[in-house]
Amino acid sequence: MSTSALLSAPAAPRHLRAVEDIATPPVTERPAPKGLPAGTAPRGFALYVGLDELKAAADGVSLSVIVDALRRTIAELAPSAETHATVALAPVGAGGRDVDVVRLALHEPAAVARTKPEEPLDEHVPGGVTIDISRRRVHIDGETASLTFKEFELLQYLVLREGRTIERTELVSSLWSHTDGDDAPGERTIDVHVRRLRSKLGRYEDIVRTVRGIGYRFDRHADVVIRYGHGTPSPDRF
Repeated sequence: MSTSALLSAPAAPRHLRAVEDIATPPVTERPAPKGLPAGTAPRGFALYVGLDELKAAADGVSLSVIVDALRRTIAELAPSAETHATVALAPVGAGGRDVDVVRLALHEPAAVARTKPEEPLDEHVPGGVTIDISRRRVHIDGETASLTFKEFELLQYLVLREGRTIERTELVSSLWSHTDGDDAPGERTIDVHVRRLRSKLGRYEDIVRTVRGIGYRFDRHADVVIRYGHGTPSPDRF
């Protein structure tokens, strides 16, 4: 990817405008973020933008214009924020989705994990829980768990968002996104699916934890192994 677009600066950069007429409570009154692992606190975020120079030019902008627009917006919303921008370079003609190429080029952990060679699955899996995302298998104390397609989808969704509490509404909209509205399950139906999933996890059922009044969260134990491999879906934090 050429960096020439970063050196050009088309006139009148466009950028988002901060919304000024929404009442924002003082920092001391804001609730703590949900679903964070114990002992952690947010310190910022990364936004991966998949867009090559030709596509940007077709939209009438360049990468430098977009970076400038984002920085201006952040400066309006949070003047104390520090920013750092970097461009992801890839060989000319590299295939794949732009955003996936960017995440890999910038060494985003989940993207890097999916490129690692798959470990051969031993015939005798040791004790504990092994969740093999790439092969869509779950082994419990060396035995294969007989999860249904939807039960594995549910477990996988939680595993890929480890430590984050997922609301029931999100589970319904994400796991039943291709279902007609009349056929989509209600939020309480999710509880039934979770109960069945837990029953098949046996003594490890508490890796799927209930967060009262919100939803569910995957909590990894020392005896839980996650195997990702190629083709692992990409979780979206926001």
